[in-house]
Amino acid sequence: MKKVRASVRFRGRVQGVNFRAYTQKICRQNHLTGWVRNLPDGDVQALLEGRESDIRSALEACRQGPEMAAVDDVLIDWEEYQGEFASFSIHY
Repeated sequence: MKKVRASVRFRGRVQGVNFRAYTQKICRQNHLTGWVRNLPDGDVQALLEGRESDIRSALEACRQGPEMAAVDDVLIDWEEYQGEFASFSIHY
């Protein structure tokens, strides 16, 4: 399966609930690269690169989120794979 990039925005109760660390863990388990960060409006943004099936698997886990999170919506823009990341990190 080909590699792709997904620009993702998570909406809901996703800040202050360990969501970025959870996302990082899930993405690393799925062999993805990229980053995740909080946005000023309360959303969390992530940029994921890897096999499409791995991204879809990670996003499904992230929809569940950590215990205190409540993901109301996930917006995904699929893009061409760039291969610019060596790992998956949290941006502060």
